[in-house]
This record gives sequence, structure tokens and C-alpha cells, in this order.
Amino acid sequence: MHWMWHVGCARRSKMSDTNSKKLYDRAVKRLPGGVNSPVRAYQAVGRTPRFIQSAKGAHITDVDGNEMIDYVCSWGPGILGHADPRVVADVKKACDQGLTYGAPTEREVEMAELLAELVPSMEVSRLVSSGTEATMSAIRVARGYTRRDKIIKFRGCYHGHSDGLLVKAGSAALTTSVPDSAGVPADYTKNTLVAEYNNEESVRALFEANPDSIAAIIVEPVAANMGVVLPQDGFLTFLREITKQYGALLIFDEVITGFRLALGGAQQYFHVTPDLTTFGKIIGGGMPVGAYGGREDIMRMVSPDGPVYQAGTLSGNPIATAAGLATLRILREDTGIYDRLEARAKKLTDAVRVAAGDRVHVNQIGSLMSIFFTGDAVTDYETATHADTKQYADYFGYLLDRGIYVAPSQFEAMFLSDAHSEEDLERTIDVMRAYFA
Repeated sequence: MHWMWHVGCARRSKMSDTNSKKLYDRAVKRLPGGVNSPVRAYQAVGRTPRFIQSAKGAHITDVDGNEMIDYVCSWGPGILGHADPRVVADVKKACDQGLTYGAPTEREVEMAELLAELVPSMEVSRLVSSGTEATMSAIRVARGYTRRDKIIKFRGCYHGHSDGLLVKAGSAALTTSVPDSAGVPADYTKNTLVAEYNNEESVRALFEANPDSIAAIIVEPVAANMGVVLPQDGFLTFLREITKQYGALLIFDEVITGFRLALGGAQQYFHVTPDLTTFGKIIGGGMPVGAYGGREDIMRMVSPDGPVYQAGTLSGNPIATAAGLATLRILREDTGIYDRLEARAKKLTDAVRVAAGDRVHVNQIGSLMSIFFTGDAVTDYETATHADTKQYADYFGYLLDRGIYVAPSQFEAMFLSDAHSEEDLERTIDVMRAYFA
């Protein structure tokens, strides 16, 4: 472990990244950008990605032996911290019984029952293997149920990499969107309408222009893929009301917020009930998993009960469900965990606000937070993109060199876990204060 903290300051010797650089040189020859997910390439911050060797609790260790305090938490799943022994024990037991069967298991039933218990709107659910699969499938069900083709998404909200959702807004909210990725035909996105997050009028205009053809709105209840952007008071309630008014469905993408803001997710936190919900990340306990579900009459449209086809060889995988069940049961049993998580996040938030003043804007809710390098409030995609990404890159590098591991992009969330100790928080605050001093 290469901690070299000095009394009364937050400076340390720059960590070695020799082995990470060697691995990256190998990786770029065989992997696009040397990575298996774009943000991991560190291109936005101009650094070499750290290759991770192990993680335990709130700490993550790279292949050069540098131990860092981790605020990425695998982009959200690590709410209990890394390698929680209770989860690992259940995973090991499940592995001994077999890795995959391609057949029903008791754990799948237990997961569906637990989801219905913790999130009452999840009357019937289907397990899949990723958040992308979950959102893609939920939209297909919404279209099948309503017999309508168009959907509304919000600029800056990310719902996985399926073709119909990889879009950006045109010059006006009423225009159909052009693909945001090469390889996506324009025909795939012609039924995807883009509204502005926290802008009721943009949503209303789309419904007025397409009163009988919108199947659903899909929304991150807390937008966490343009940095953390909170819904303004009444916005989610408005979405609930206008979808009912026009006979459309409301889909909450709770891949990030699910079981993180509260045991019942964002819908419990904000007291707004969607028709369909998508989950991922935390429900897998660190293993690849996703789920979608909601009202029984809608979900009975899914094959083999109904005509909406969706399948997956590894859906309901026994290892993933073992990890997910262990995690959710711990969250259910530990009634104080969400208060602890929010208190820790607030401690960091308050410290940054005091240290940085009006040089930054900090958004925080529950155990999610983002530091934007702008003096203006960040309430939507437009204001988020006003943030100074070059300054964030400098900030990122400063923290990384001092053993604080945060997202390598201005537009990603910072996650807290139950494993973060007071010592971890104090070390982090010391480094942040030193940066803004």
C-alpha cells in the first residue's frame, strides 16, 4: 500500500502507474480504446486508466499496488462496499452448485417476490442481464401494451446503448432525434422524441403534437448520467399526470437510483408511482443483472403470457441472483443504512461548498453527488454542459495522485458506500480542501 500522508496536509508522493501503462499498451492493441466501456479510457481527463487488481470495503487497489478510496463503486452497485463477506459467502455457495443452468431456479422466484415486497409497483417482473436490456425490454412492452410507437426521453438522460435510445435532441424539442452513434439507422430513432429534463412545457408540447401516438415517457427520476441532476419540485408528479392524461405509460429508469435513494428506490423517495420500472447495478450485488417490471396487466403482455417477445440465455443467472438477493436482504434488514449514507454524502458536500465557494456547484441527493465546475445552478443538460471540463480534469488528476478515486468524467456521479469510514471521509475532505485552497 503506497499511502504517504504528511502531517497537516493532503499531499503525497505521486503514485506509480508503470504497470497500468504497460497493460494499457497491450489493451489498445486488442480492445477499442483499450477498454470494454468508453468512460474507462480516461480520455476526458487526459490520463492513463488505472487497471484494478482488487478491492475491499471502500478501497480499491491497482496493479501498481496503489490503494485508493473509491467513490465510483463500480458505477453504483457497490452500496455495501467491495467484497462484502456476506455477499461473497452466498456467491461462493452458489458457485459450488453450478454457474448456469438455462432453467428456472428458486432464487429467481425469491428475487421476483423480494422486488414486489420492496417496490410495490413491481407486481410482476422479468430478470435480464443488464440495465440496457431492462430499459430496451420495458419500452418494447410499453409499445406492445399501448399499441403506440413513439416514446419520450430527456436530453442528457442515458438509458443504455440500445439503438432507439442512443439519440440527441435536434434544434427543437418537437423534431425527431438523429442518432447519437454511428451504426444506428435514422429509422431506428424516428419514434424517439426528446424533451428537456425539468422542463414541463417541452413535454407538454410533444404530447400536444402527438396526442395519440406516444407509448411512454422513460426518465431517470434523478438524472445521473449528466452528473447528478435532481428533479425540480413537482416535475415527476407532472410526468405521472400527463402520461395518464394522454394514455401513455410512465417508465422510471431506476438502474442507478433503485435501492440507492431508498429501499423502494426513487419512487418511494419522491412518492410517485410509475407503470414500469427498470433496475440494474445494486440488484446484482456486483454481478451482471437487470430487471424490468410493473403493473401486472402490462407485464402479462410479455411472452409466454403475451405477444411481446423477450428472452435471455443467462437471465436469472444463479450466481447473479445469489449476490443480488444477499445485497437486497442486507439493505432490508439494516434500517439505518440510508440515513448513514446520506449523512456521509452531506458531509462531503458541505465541505466542498465551504472550500470552493462559488467556483463550483454541488448537487447531492442520498448517497449520490456531483461537483460541477460552474458557479451556476445545474438543473438540466444545458446547464450541466456549461461546466468547465478542463478544470474537472485537473481536479480529477489531483485527487487521483493523492489516492482519491472518482469518476473520470465531469458528467458522472460520485457514489458513497456503507463501507466508507470517517477516516476515509476526512482524508478525502483534506485532499479536496487542499485543491481548492
